[in-house]
Amino acid sequence: MSFTRPKARRLRLLKPGLLAFAFVVALVALPLAAYGSSSAKSSSAPSQLRIGYQLIPNGDLIVKDKRWLEKALPNTKIKWAQFASGADVNTAVAAGGVDVGLVGSSPVAKGISIGLKYRVPWIFDVIGAAESLVVRNGTGVTSISGLVGKRVATPFGSTSHYSLLAALQGAGVDPTKVKIVDLEPQDILAAWKRGDIDAAYVWNPTLAAIKKNGKVLITSADLAKRGKLTADLAIVATAFAKKYPSAVQTWVEQESRAVQYFRTNPKSAAASIARQLNITPADALSQAKQLIFLNAREQAGPKYLGKPGAPGALASNLASAAAFLKQQGQIDKVPALSVFRAALANQFVAKAAKK
Repeated sequence: MSFTRPKARRLRLLKPGLLAFAFVVALVALPLAAYGSSSAKSSSAPSQLRIGYQLIPNGDLIVKDKRWLEKALPNTKIKWAQFASGADVNTAVAAGGVDVGLVGSSPVAKGISIGLKYRVPWIFDVIGAAESLVVRNGTGVTSISGLVGKRVATPFGSTSHYSLLAALQGAGVDPTKVKIVDLEPQDILAAWKRGDIDAAYVWNPTLAAIKKNGKVLITSADLAKRGKLTADLAIVATAFAKKYPSAVQTWVEQESRAVQYFRTNPKSAAASIARQLNITPADALSQAKQLIFLNAREQAGPKYLGKPGAPGALASNLASAAAFLKQQGQIDKVPALSVFRAALANQFVAKAAKK
């Protein structure tokens, strides 16, 4: 389906202690009707599957480019809707407009904390150097502490936003002393070229573009070593997973297939990613290698999603992220660890791992 990109946003300064979660209306200028009705007739296969994807160089783009899901679910209409960030996908879920989507671990922690009705059946990737804090050449900034008083852009509510705040905290910098502005990736690139911002924490392919005229101060791989791991997670609406578990299982298996395809045919996989991102296969391969891809068997292990009855460490990671978000004033309370464990729909990777 077609997707209309939102108009470029004006720079918005972060007020001390307040980060608004854009829950209410917009849905990135995409009306709910564009997704179709959410009241599909009960059957073994849904009449449609509405997927919220992002332009991130991972296996999801391989599945989309290869049309594996369309072939695996021939009686289901697959609707792909592009979103700029996980915060926007959260808004779509709240509006009932997405069945499956890609959301970063930080906005997932937020979504679970505020009661969004979804679960996590898959990990698209563990974020490494694919998300980084870059300062523009000519600013004179050589360290994170030098960002005081500077304009730093990031998409609010994203994993990059979480990582930026963690990086500032780790460097002993008060976030209120930095002019943090909320911009989506495509708007970050435009502002970067105009010289409107001094630095940005963002992901590929925008990251690769701004690095050409900037210096990396810290990466998400660096932060992971300090206990601030981030990942791109799949979410599935709870009601959809309950009604159509076989469709979710098929979806998970196609995503696991994409991971294996990337491992065994990296150049061909990169060509698929490149077509979706409109970049060269060489750039796509370089960017994809900055992410860590896990197959179903790995995800069913104790470090990640785990298995039914034995939820993995991802639950603790999400709880930790939620605690950090509360500290930053982004959420009011942190649910019990049991809530995050219950949000791991690990039965799907456990079953896929046996194939």
